[in-house]
Amino acid sequence: MDAGPDVHPPRTIARRTKQKGSTKATLPASELFVLGLLAGVYIAFGSLFSTVALAGAQDAVPHGIARVLSGLVFSLGLILVLVGGAELFTGNTLMVVAWAKDRARVGDVLRALGLAYVTNFIGSIAIVVLALWAAVHMAGDGAVGAAALRTADQKAGLGFGTALASGILANMLVCLAVWLAYGARSAADKVLVIVPPIAAFVAIGLEHSVANMSLIPLGWGVKTFAAAEFWRETGLQPDMFAAITPAGFARNLTACTIGNVIGGALVGGAYWFAYLREEGGNGE
Repeated sequence: MDAGPDVHPPRTIARRTKQKGSTKATLPASELFVLGLLAGVYIAFGSLFSTVALAGAQDAVPHGIARVLSGLVFSLGLILVLVGGAELFTGNTLMVVAWAKDRARVGDVLRALGLAYVTNFIGSIAIVVLALWAAVHMAGDGAVGAAALRTADQKAGLGFGTALASGILANMLVCLAVWLAYGARSAADKVLVIVPPIAAFVAIGLEHSVANMSLIPLGWGVKTFAAAEFWRETGLQPDMFAAITPAGFARNLTACTIGNVIGGALVGGAYWFAYLREEGGNGE
């Protein structure tokens, strides 16, 4: 029996995660494609919202407050994914629970994760292109574009090891948010449990591969395509953001993707060991 009316107990969450992982691993490719695109779009919306929150903040409020605000609004992305329904690569690393309980074949898990990753990327880039076309970067006399440039430059300039370790920590928090959401009984409960871990990973400044699929390309797009008016309004110059290059993006994405997989496996593996390792195959 469940412990209370508001949340499922941890052992029940583990069983629900196992079942959800089994279902996700065997979704038809067409469904995975559409839901993966949506997840990329949703996380990109969160990234844009977060960038707007940071616009001009470095001159107005302390660093910590600005980062916390940025994290709170970024939570929109995972709320849309989990309440609206979409397939997010990072959260789906929890499929390790279904695999460990022989409820999903490794080939199916890899197929689902690979397709989610590719479609998350496509959805993210589509939103970046639309945002640049809509001149979102010009808002606040270019303050939004300046924030995008600073964020992208910082991320693309990270060393491989730093980005990898940061990716592990980031997806531990993301997967904890997903885990807690699996224990919620209502949409309102899901929102309440999603926000704190997601706000924490953004506020700390950790590396999330799907978020970076929009954050770094947005900065690169501003650097490459912004009109002279933008540079005049902000007083910035493209050569101030030397780290924003395709090579910097590729290095960051590779490192934090590996880290994200490790982080998700750590969370899923720990709960499998604690609650499901010795449980019979029929436990639900």
